[in-house]
Parts: sequence; C-alpha cells; structure tokens
Amino acid sequence: MADTTRITVTLPTDQVAELRKLTDNVSGYVAEAVARQLRHQLLGADLRRHQEEHGEFTDEELAEARSRIFGTADAGGSVDAA
Repeated sequence: MADTTRITVTLPTDQVAELRKLTDNVSGYVAEAVARQLRHQLLGADLRRHQEEHGEFTDEELAEARSRIFGTADAGGSVDAA
C-alpha cells in the first residue's frame, strides 16, 4: 500500500452529499480525482513543451491523435477503438 498522509479538505455541503451517494470510499474517490487531474496537467505541460521545441501540431497530427484516442468511424458507421 502506498504511503498516505491525512489532510483536511473543505468542500461545499451539496458536493459532499452527492459524493456520498456515489461512494463509501470518499478518500479513494478524491485520490483518484487528484491523480487524474495531475496526469492531465503533466500531459498538457509535455504537449506545450513538445510544441515549443517542434512547432505547432498540424491538423493531420491532431486528427490522427483524436482517431487514436476516440477511435475512427468507418464507412459503415461503426467505430474502431484505438
């Protein structure tokens, strides 16, 4: 098990009520949300750094990335997952 540190977090009452409807493990839920946000910010920083070094992404590069992330629709309308 990873090391943990106990902290106090203040949230709006309505958010806590909704959160408790979703899970009995509020700490785990919040930890996953924080991890997801950290990954998002780190990826954004990496993408900005790449563009600073290599130039802006082309429309073709962005389309390929979207295709890999979200899948592509073929002529029959089905989606191929990446």
